[in-house]
Amino acid sequence: MPVSVLDSAIFKDMFGTPAMRSVFDDHATIQRYIETEVALATVQGRLGVIPQAAATAIASRADAAKIDMKLLKEETEIVGYPILPLVHQLSKICGSEGEYLHWGATTQDIMDTATVLQIRDALALIDADLAELDDLLDGLAGHYRDTPMAGRTHLQHALPITFGYKAAVWLLMIRRHRERLAQLRPRVLVGQFGGAAGTLASLGNQGLAVHAALMAELKLGATPVTWHVARDGLAEAVQFLGLITATLGKIALDVMLMMTNELGEAFEPFVKGRGASSTMPQKRNPISCELMWSASRTVRQHAGLALDAMLHDFERATGPWHIEWSTIPEAFVLTAGSLHQAKFMLGGLEVDAARMRSNLDLSGGLIVAEAVMMGLAPHIGRQTAHDVVYDACRKAAKTGLQLSDVLCDEPAISSRMDKKSIEDLCNPLNYLGCAPQMVDRMRNFDRP
Repeated sequence: MPVSVLDSAIFKDMFGTPAMRSVFDDHATIQRYIETEVALATVQGRLGVIPQAAATAIASRADAAKIDMKLLKEETEIVGYPILPLVHQLSKICGSEGEYLHWGATTQDIMDTATVLQIRDALALIDADLAELDDLLDGLAGHYRDTPMAGRTHLQHALPITFGYKAAVWLLMIRRHRERLAQLRPRVLVGQFGGAAGTLASLGNQGLAVHAALMAELKLGATPVTWHVARDGLAEAVQFLGLITATLGKIALDVMLMMTNELGEAFEPFVKGRGASSTMPQKRNPISCELMWSASRTVRQHAGLALDAMLHDFERATGPWHIEWSTIPEAFVLTAGSLHQAKFMLGGLEVDAARMRSNLDLSGGLIVAEAVMMGLAPHIGRQTAHDVVYDACRKAAKTGLQLSDVLCDEPAISSRMDKKSIEDLCNPLNYLGCAPQMVDRMRNFDRP
């Protein structure tokens, strides 16, 4: 029975996706092992390392559907690794020619290469999801380019921004992740073939030729030296997933806060019953955001585990390799789930521009105190202007008066500015800075 939310019949499609699970499930894993074994036999037949007839027979007869999974499980528990039991079965399936299977290879060669093939498929899914998020955020940034709202620092009103600006900041991170993905592929998508200790000794002077041909056959990159104990490529892939899910967690946190009754500025898409409480009928909980936030924390732990898994001893690890067997698939599935939730949430995000404007005016103009200070500074000096406006802000906060009214009653200010100038400075729409222009710059920034 399933014991994890990742394979639970109830929870699995909340925390992951069917497409990503199918990349890493048992069937896909065995298929990739066999694909690697067949590719090895194929190139070795072509190079004359094994008889061509044997290579042809192996390629035509090796069939994952014929593998006895129960027997494979039992023998794997004895051996500790699945490749020797798998080769035993494949050899029988392929007949006498099966004796040429796994020629010059070691277990880790097959398992690592299969993992890289799975990662290649998984990264293609991630790439497509990031492209969809790019489009969604680009649309939000453009649509709400000029929609004013309160910018907040330390959870308090800071200066006016636009919601388009906020979406553009989210978009910046997604664009950078797409760039990272393109850059990491050559480092991560490299096959493994080195034999017992990585030197290809069993193949004599044909080792490097087989290595090059195998990678070409599988359309994978090749490293100049065996990477049995150089795990930085796989670790980088998981760190990348940590970056993605952390970005999605940040977006989720923003939206969760904006969904609070006190702010009420943006909401996850409405679906009847979604986010409902068993006892409080009024509730509309941020379900997608909660799942995205959870994934960001969990994948971060997997990223740490992937770094731990880099500490291999000598030329073949005693234990760390096993960490990757769970860390890599789980991190990818959780990331896919988070991306799925993000696409749903941002694709139907409900934005309350009127509430944003209302919240912007909540402080009675205090949010644009900097504008007043900078407008007054040329007349009385910046520091003096800061102190005068600071005192006015304290008075406005204490009395509940509009900042503009307090400023107009302050001789040090009213003697330098007329009422209209003061009111213009206190209008948050006049103090959006370059936020709209930054949205344009972000949207025009080259996509990967």
